[in-house]
Amino acid sequence: MRIVLGADHAGFELKGALRPELERLGHEVLDVGTFSPDPVDYPDIAALVARAVQSGQADRGVLVCGSGVGACVAANKLHGIRAGVCHDTYSAHQGVEHDDMNVLCLGSRVIGQELALELLRAFLAARFSGEERHVRRVGKIAALEQAQA
Repeated sequence: MRIVLGADHAGFELKGALRPELERLGHEVLDVGTFSPDPVDYPDIAALVARAVQSGQADRGVLVCGSGVGACVAANKLHGIRAGVCHDTYSAHQGVEHDDMNVLCLGSRVIGQELALELLRAFLAARFSGEERHVRRVGKIAALEQAQA
């Protein structure tokens, strides 16, 4: 898969641990920054990740900020993005299987590196189930987006 990876300054160090794991798993990585621990605004990074997924440049995205929440809120403002903050493995795979989540958001000040790697693997291994009830629900999410367009 093509994975776009981004973090603000709070997530810079954790992002550095995620990229080698993505590559080890055989994924193509598009790293959109940040490339230093200098402060940056998380909405800017979230927009880069979300636009790469939105355009098809990447299949899925991974965003890291301090809590995961700000990046998630920002990414979800873009049409077609279904980002979720996950700090447990169940949510990381179930979010894809049931909700067709396409951006994983992690909080570097909430979880450690080992858990982040486990969540990343769970997110990447999961596939949308395609079950009628989940397709219907994701369709309703798309309808909400369309109503705002």
